Amino acid sequence: MKSQKLTALLVIIVIIFSCKNEKKANISSVSDNSGFDNSNIDSTKNPCTDFDGFANGNWKKKNPLPATESRWGAFEILDRDNKAKLQGIVDSISKLPDLKSHSESQQIAVFYRSYMDTATIEKLGLSPLDNYFKRIDHVKNYTEWINVSGELQKLGVPTFISYKVEADAHNNRMNILYLGQGGLTLGDKSYYALSEPKNATLKDKMIRHIDIMYKSAGFKDASPGSTIYELEQNIAHLQLSGLMLRDQIKTYNKMPVGELSRIAPQFNWDVFLKAQGIVTQTAVIEDRAYMGNLTTLLHKTPLATLKLYTRWQLLSHFAPYLPQKYSKPHFDFFETVMAGKKEQKSRRDMAIKELEQALGMPLGKLFVQKYFLKTDKQKISEMIENVRWVYHQRIDSLSWMSNSTKASAHHKLKAMTFKIGYPEKWPDYSGITIQPLRLIDNVISVAVFHHKENINKIDKPVDKNEWHATPQTVDAFYDQYTNSACFPAGILQPPFYNHKADDAINYGAIIAAIGHEITHAFDDRGSKFDASGNLNNWWTATDRRNFENLTKQYINYFNRIEGQPGLHINGQLTISENIADLGGLTLAYHALKKSYDKKKQPAPINGFTWQQRFFLGWAQMWHGNISPEALRNELKTNPHVPFRFRINGPLAQMQEFKQAWSCYKKDSANMNTKGIEIW
Repeated sequence: MKSQKLTALLVIIVIIFSCKNEKKANISSVSDNSGFDNSNIDSTKNPCTDFDGFANGNWKKKNPLPATESRWGAFEILDRDNKAKLQGIVDSISKLPDLKSHSESQQIAVFYRSYMDTATIEKLGLSPLDNYFKRIDHVKNYTEWINVSGELQKLGVPTFISYKVEADAHNNRMNILYLGQGGLTLGDKSYYALSEPKNATLKDKMIRHIDIMYKSAGFKDASPGSTIYELEQNIAHLQLSGLMLRDQIKTYNKMPVGELSRIAPQFNWDVFLKAQGIVTQTAVIEDRAYMGNLTTLLHKTPLATLKLYTRWQLLSHFAPYLPQKYSKPHFDFFETVMAGKKEQKSRRDMAIKELEQALGMPLGKLFVQKYFLKTDKQKISEMIENVRWVYHQRIDSLSWMSNSTKASAHHKLKAMTFKIGYPEKWPDYSGITIQPLRLIDNVISVAVFHHKENINKIDKPVDKNEWHATPQTVDAFYDQYTNSACFPAGILQPPFYNHKADDAINYGAIIAAIGHEITHAFDDRGSKFDASGNLNNWWTATDRRNFENLTKQYINYFNRIEGQPGLHINGQLTISENIADLGGLTLAYHALKKSYDKKKQPAPINGFTWQQRFFLGWAQMWHGNISPEALRNELKTNPHVPFRFRINGPLAQMQEFKQAWSCYKKDSANMNTKGIEIW
């Protein structure tokens, strides 16, 4: 789902059909346990033309975008509440005397104190990074620069060749090394295309930001910002777009590591990999052309420029942990210019965020002990099985899929496993050394630990029980390599799951989210993996064409939506998430309907039928405000569509929604009466 004040900018009407006005629900403000607050409704809006505006209009007015946020909605509010709970846990631990060295409590307490000790941070200045800056300064040739770049990547400092370790897409029982692109300050190559006026402005601000940071650090380089921007822009032209990276077949290029020397002979791969402690005979390359063109460009780049770039990445990466003269400009550029945030959070809030990133699992263990009921875990398991059963029925009813492909789809759905709440086995973090008064050393200790943990998985069997998210995370995930979905305890709370709410609200929220993750196994990407999690075609050619024709219609539908003046939704970039949203909603609705087969359908609550409340639950899960900067960033780079389009987008395709709200066909030229039905 993975899973992000100016609502006036979000005026595009997404649902392109009208609604009967003869019958209006009796709307009254309520404060009960029904699971939905009717005071959030703006009854001046037509639910059939803008369901987000109708269901959440007053909520948006009551909840303007906080100055510290770039987006503010149900996810962010629940994350704030979870962090407040973590704060209480940390405060309690910090009061304990004589904490045992390397114990989880000691690690948590000491890391937190080191972040809060701003006096020591100011006093130390850049000195905790002195040795790393000296390593860069002492580089005498291209090979030495490659070595230093590899060493710094162990600390989390970006370079132009990124790596990850995960299951081999064609042999998901074993982990393998993947090598890809990275290292851009602006994050995505689209920001370096100067044909767009806003990118030209962003270029100037990036250059100015780098110059300011270099001056604060006392570095004497002339025009560092312009030099670094030019290098990054040249490399951005070589990188694949986010859309191209979605092609799992073209970006899977498995080869012996020795083959890299033939593709990119001007780069010492042995030095680069050894500097990171990577030992392997095989790797998967994201883009062969990028590796060759990149290393040719780097070899031609003056050594002074390469050192300038690496010094910048080191400074920028650690800026949040440095004195205010570094951390404040870093926030101003990356959070204000890029994301639209007006103010920094309090130091305590930032400390919890950084602590969670560093020691999220030990914190998560304490979180679930205090805030997650085992009975909820059992109830979620039962809900998942209900959704899985309905999905089997939906597969059987598909008119566009043959019986042979249906049999494979059933097999994959049956084989899917689920992780709920928290891991059964907690990882051991005792190898992380956390020291008083040494924030950057602590950050580095955590980074090196996780880097070593990661590379030690290369060429080893995949642990299908491993969690890649902390239990307090407000999100859910599907892993195509293990054919499993994960629902952390952090999201299994109101407004996503509320054990006090009626079934309709819960089905519209958490059950739709569960259905969303299950549907990812059958979206345009997940559907290329078989029941075992291997990249393997299990479709007939005709069925695949039928599926792609349906997804193409849905891509075109979203392409027509203008998310911001002059900037449309990228239907192809967002198609996986859009398929999952439509599938999740459809599954959840029919699972709810099925649940009423053996019991009396409930009477309306606060004037709304169970069908209507189902969709109110969906809208409540995605309500939110967003800054113009963050909205632009999401439209350009995020595989998820922004808030209001996520609410409204799939509803135009659902007959169930139109029936629930008495919507009817008004303009046949602008409305697909039947709607697009994929799963």
